[in-house]
Amino acid sequence: MTDAVAVFRALHHGRAPGDPLLLPGPWDAASARVFEEAGFPALATPSAGVAASLGYEDGATPAGEMFAAVGRITRAVSVPVSADVEGGFGLAPRELVARVLEAGAVGVNLEDSRAGVLREPRAHADWLARVRAEAGDRLFLNARVDSFLRGVTDPEDAIARARLYVAAGADCVYPIGVPPAHLPLLRAEIEGPLNVAPLPGGPPVAELGRLGATRVTFGPGLLHRAMDAVRDIAGQVRRSS
Repeated sequence: MTDAVAVFRALHHGRAPGDPLLLPGPWDAASARVFEEAGFPALATPSAGVAASLGYEDGATPAGEMFAAVGRITRAVSVPVSADVEGGFGLAPRELVARVLEAGAVGVNLEDSRAGVLREPRAHADWLARVRAEAGDRLFLNARVDSFLRGVTDPEDAIARARLYVAAGADCVYPIGVPPAHLPLLRAEIEGPLNVAPLPGGPPVAELGRLGATRVTFGPGLLHRAMDAVRDIAGQVRRSS
């Protein structure tokens, strides 16, 4: 596992501008195998995609079912897998780290809002520091910054939060929903890798890389595209019957 974490961490460094690390988001074992077969060097589960695959609304998946789903995904592939575990399901850092490791993930995505409300940033940074202390170097910690998602338009709020989280031990920060125009500022002001998700109608991934993204994740977007294809197939089958 330690070697897999080192491989995953190394993928985030030394990247050329315009060449961000692409981490597709599998929602089950079958989709994970497809992404591995396509040549992606690592994967990152989206909690919303996994929730949909299990029949839950985003944010409503029981912790046990989420960890079980992550475990099925990690066992299905040989590439490193990072797990989105939302806000940690209310687990203490020791139990959270133990369950992520037991599921076979090499990284974890943790968000800084609960029930749609931003957490106090220093309190969240303290919690991240405890997660880091429990994990040591066994997990790559991606700290999601929810400022833009929660309607805070001033990029300085996201920058301040990101700096606190990096100081607490985060390996990467994820300002979800960041307007592409703010990316150069965030890149200049935040140390370490920067995770970005494409916005509908926004720049392509190569341009996001040139603007400052180190890695690009897709949330449940790939699941949504797959479901569009399933709807087309279902319509074709229905019309042919």
